[in-house]
Amino acid sequence: MVKPILIKAFLQLKADIALLDVRTPAEFEHGHIPGAHNLPLFSNDERVKVGTTYKQVGREEAILLGFDLTGSKWSGFIKDALLIAPNKKIAVHCWRGGMRSGAMAWALDLYGFEVYVIQGGYKKYRAWVHQQFEAKYKLKVLGGMTGSGKTKILHQLKAIGEQMIDLEDLAQHQGSSYGTMNKMTQPSQEQFENNLANELMALDAAQSIWVEDESLTIGKRSIPNSFWYQMREAALIDLKVDLEHRVISLAAEYGSLDKDFLADCTERIRKRLGPEQTKNAIIAIRENRMEDFIRIVLVYYDKTYRTGLSKRNADRVFSLAIKGTDHASHANQILSFTSTIPSPQQALS
Repeated sequence: MVKPILIKAFLQLKADIALLDVRTPAEFEHGHIPGAHNLPLFSNDERVKVGTTYKQVGREEAILLGFDLTGSKWSGFIKDALLIAPNKKIAVHCWRGGMRSGAMAWALDLYGFEVYVIQGGYKKYRAWVHQQFEAKYKLKVLGGMTGSGKTKILHQLKAIGEQMIDLEDLAQHQGSSYGTMNKMTQPSQEQFENNLANELMALDAAQSIWVEDESLTIGKRSIPNSFWYQMREAALIDLKVDLEHRVISLAAEYGSLDKDFLADCTERIRKRLGPEQTKNAIIAIRENRMEDFIRIVLVYYDKTYRTGLSKRNADRVFSLAIKGTDHASHANQILSFTSTIPSPQQALS
């Protein structure tokens, strides 16, 4: 029996129900529900042919063409579905919950699967995603100049039971000209949003959620506006870390990267760094003077951070000096410190 189900209800079901996305590989790559398996009814080219037939000839002709194109594929679909869901419990969706998901659901039901069809398809899921960013969260933002160890401390906060979202990990970028680390590939904007919504769904919105201070964009990906505005209004813990400590830490992190990659990334910030400093930074890279290179570019990144900090509500910025490399100790120090910070309501009373 085929059972229609709303996306919100499906997301609350047990994880033993696999999800099939029967859209084309191109649609799936552009954005999909995290955890979904792509079992495309049509190839990219086939979908174009069916869509063109639908518009130019009519619905019935498009359906017949669809069956012609998939006629020899059905046993393969079922075999693939069995590999994905050996317990024969499965959910299916396409773009709008129409013909493609309906056809796949019919075939799997005929074979004996317990089948759920996502009502409204991926389009409804995207509406649900945007709703997650409109919800209100108790955010706490961890700031500090480049090299302060913010990401590592965030993960230590998570290790001791705090809720945390690593936006840079979701965006696959560390938020600077060098942010791909010469190895990371960013997801599409749509997939970044899907992944963020998935993270938020797993957290308790009534409890504090830690995030790192970010600009609106992380690499080429943008934090959804409504969520970013909440980040800007939240209390920010501005970590104060000694410059030399930051230089040593960043030199260790970036020093092993390909020199051509570092030089190319430095060229991209030439206008902001200045021609002389850009030349000196690239010379330092080529001569393997990584700490000198870091000191030069930190002048720009520190200035950028201070500019961003100046645009925040000063009453919601709280400075905390930390020393050393014990990030677990830093996490506990931050929690003790934040327990003394008044909420916005208390600050107004």
